[in-house]
Amino acid sequence: MIGLKRAYEKAERNDGCRVLVDRLWPRGVSKAKLALDAWDKEVAPSTELRMWFGHDPKRWSEFKKRYRAELRGKRDALRALKRSARKLTLVYGAKDPEHNHALVLKEVLERLP
Repeated sequence: MIGLKRAYEKAERNDGCRVLVDRLWPRGVSKAKLALDAWDKEVAPSTELRMWFGHDPKRWSEFKKRYRAELRGKRDALRALKRSARKLTLVYGAKDPEHNHALVLKEVLERLP
């Protein structure tokens, strides 16, 4: 099972293994409050892609394509992340729950054999 949760939401016992999947640490959140098991920058979008996207919903479709293309080169990291826990929660800092990289990452992970 793979869940999603914003870094600003309260960590809960049923989150399972909590992994931050952003390249940058979320603003204003302490390490203790975030209660992470890991921080996996490798599977986050590149700085260039993140800056190009700028969380603009008009660029969402193209962002998904470009991010999936980046992830194709990271199969080993993706498999390791998927195998890291029975219950995995991908933690992200973006404000928009409908247009963020964690959604794409979750889809990619769920399709991995």
